Amino acid sequence: MEIRNIAIIAHVDHGKTTLVDALLKQTHTFRENQKEMAETLIMDSNDLEREKGITILAKNTAVFYKSSKINIIDTPGHADFGGEVERTINMASGAILLVDAAEGPLPQTKFVLKKALQAKLKIILVINKIDKKDARPKEVLTDVENLFLDLAHHEDALHFKTLYAVGRDGKVFNQLPQHYTSDLKGDLTPLFDEIITEVPNVAVNENKPFQMLISTLDWDNYVGRLCIGKVTQGQLAKNQPIALVEENKVLGSYRVQKLYTYEGLQKKEVDQVTAGDVVAIAGIPELNIGQTITDPGNPVSLPTIKVEEPTIKITIGPNTSPFAGKEGKLGTSRQIRERLLKEKQTNLGLKIEADAEGANFIVSGRGELHLSVLIETMRREGFEMQVSKPQVIYKKIDGVDCEPFEEVTIDCEKKFLGELTEEFGKRKGELLDMITNGEGVRLKYKISDSNLLGIRSILMTKTRGTAIMSNYFLGYLPRSARLDSIRNGALVAVKSGEAMTYGLVNAQDRGVLFVSPGEQIYEGMVVGVGTREFDIEVNVCKEKKLTNNRSAGEGVSVPLTPATVLTLEQALDFIADDEYLEVTPQNLRVRKKILSLVRRRVAVRNERQASVNN
Repeated sequence: MEIRNIAIIAHVDHGKTTLVDALLKQTHTFRENQKEMAETLIMDSNDLEREKGITILAKNTAVFYKSSKINIIDTPGHADFGGEVERTINMASGAILLVDAAEGPLPQTKFVLKKALQAKLKIILVINKIDKKDARPKEVLTDVENLFLDLAHHEDALHFKTLYAVGRDGKVFNQLPQHYTSDLKGDLTPLFDEIITEVPNVAVNENKPFQMLISTLDWDNYVGRLCIGKVTQGQLAKNQPIALVEENKVLGSYRVQKLYTYEGLQKKEVDQVTAGDVVAIAGIPELNIGQTITDPGNPVSLPTIKVEEPTIKITIGPNTSPFAGKEGKLGTSRQIRERLLKEKQTNLGLKIEADAEGANFIVSGRGELHLSVLIETMRREGFEMQVSKPQVIYKKIDGVDCEPFEEVTIDCEKKFLGELTEEFGKRKGELLDMITNGEGVRLKYKISDSNLLGIRSILMTKTRGTAIMSNYFLGYLPRSARLDSIRNGALVAVKSGEAMTYGLVNAQDRGVLFVSPGEQIYEGMVVGVGTREFDIEVNVCKEKKLTNNRSAGEGVSVPLTPATVLTLEQALDFIADDEYLEVTPQNLRVRKKILSLVRRRVAVRNERQASVNN
């Protein structure tokens, strides 16, 4: 049987997972009465993926078409999860590049195409969502061609086939239809035919010694750890001896316990696997992504997976607030360390090191979303912890201090243009391009990561949640001018207890509150954001003194404005250098690092004195 391995790559929300749904359904992978036939986003099985509407983890599935098996790898579309793209793209020999017919190529399109061309994959361009009212497929094709010219290192990469699609309806066309309606006949046959024609058959080199690069790890409750990858050459049977190799050094010899291939969404146990197929192997208890499994008689490593360096770091440590241990099951330094090391095995974009100053851990990632997904996952598993403000990772290159820069693209309505340009001006952003399209406008900026931190929630507020922002990593460039703090001071609780309506009404004149009546408060907890540049101490636990005398109107109070509830991403954007975010399965609380008001004032005074002396 011939085998084709294909990755589906695109910018976030351009329709990758929806297209995979159609590929699975039209190859009769499911029976007509199976629940998957009525579902959408079948591959996004993770709770966070379904809630956020994005793909976070790369996944593989397989369908059969004519006499070929097609292994399909669904990759994330968000730049923060680029590590997932990098570790799985080596399993593919071709790629479907999906581009929205209205939005055109965006930053992540550029990132994933660059990775696919570096891996020398055969590209099939699919211009998707041609049914949109504002679709402009011909202009988008020109934009993609220009992108290929910028990124391609060889002329062969410029010869790609273009198809047009409505992934939601499961229809692909060789030629752009004059007028698309849902009644127009069509299916995915043109795409399947192109995959068979354009993507090379990888079921070759079957007679050479066995070799497979480990691209991902999985866990099975019955057989334990599974390693997954594409068989580069040779064949492998159950109970056959194998060697685990890294940098041409044998780490251990084992025997294959179980072998699996993929069929639809399921793993299928088999007795033998052959070159080109994507398989899962059980029998090696300790292994890592990037290592090679080989025939013991030929222990030669394959080139390891190269992943771009992290750009953002945070500190994660045990919760030290007065509420520590009350809302989470797991929270010791040892438990957090074990969980982070487990994450590091599969999440190649992460870097984890112990903080020399205490029981905390410095976790470095590709962006705020990358780190927030890890924190949210741990929170749902029952962990409680405290997290510091995200910091940019700086480097010294040729004696020059450098920092990461991004190319940021923002799509919004024209009426918000003034507010956006003002915000990016404050943040020392350099305008690269501005394109207007009807009532919309697309802005492209070059800006340092340090000045970009915290902007996402501000943009959402200023554009009433309508702006779409995406970014592309440009690399490390000389440090730019730093942004002055633009966040107002915090409203900090000075007393512990229960938040009272009377105290909250008095405090709301000073700013926006994050807490509601009845919530438990401790000294040093941030209960809101003020209207001034400096922190303001408030007592939200204050009760109204009752008297025996009553008069007309007594008891009538000023209405209490509902509290603003921060999401995890908003809270990470919000916290300052002298604050922690307390994360538990039940709550998110912003707090000062030094809880005591007296000690905090002493620390501020000492800091000022030290700066004067210097």
